[in-house]
Amino acid sequence: MPIYLILMAVIVAIDQFVKYYVVTHIALNTAVNAIPHFLSLAYIRNYGAAWSILIGQRWFFFIISIVALVILGYAFKRKHQNILYAVSISLMIGGTIGNFIDRIHLGYVIDMFQLEFINFPIFNVADCALTVGVIILLIAMAKDDTL
Repeated sequence: MPIYLILMAVIVAIDQFVKYYVVTHIALNTAVNAIPHFLSLAYIRNYGAAWSILIGQRWFFFIISIVALVILGYAFKRKHQNILYAVSISLMIGGTIGNFIDRIHLGYVIDMFQLEFINFPIFNVADCALTVGVIILLIAMAKDDTL
């Protein structure tokens, strides 16, 4: 079980480090080409969720984050013996905590990854962890429908 706590901590640490790097090296509301025609690093303050929906709903996101962490903690307690469930939930917890830190500390989430080949929301490491965690969870559920 400690390996999953380490995974959660690593996700949070990488997320916060990348956000710090972006804030200290890229001007607000600008982007720097990282991989031509594929990926840019941007510095965006997101006061809402994906595509900036629900802007200004800081308390809503605070409450949703707390509820999500409680539910994820409960699910982890029940399913930590199954590696797919444990990894997926660990990624989701790490991602939730990463964005929650921003919301508490800054009042917004720092986003930085901008895909150049598609109109897609700018996202961050925590969002990646959440997305991968959900995908792995869906795979685990498809293999075992006892969640």
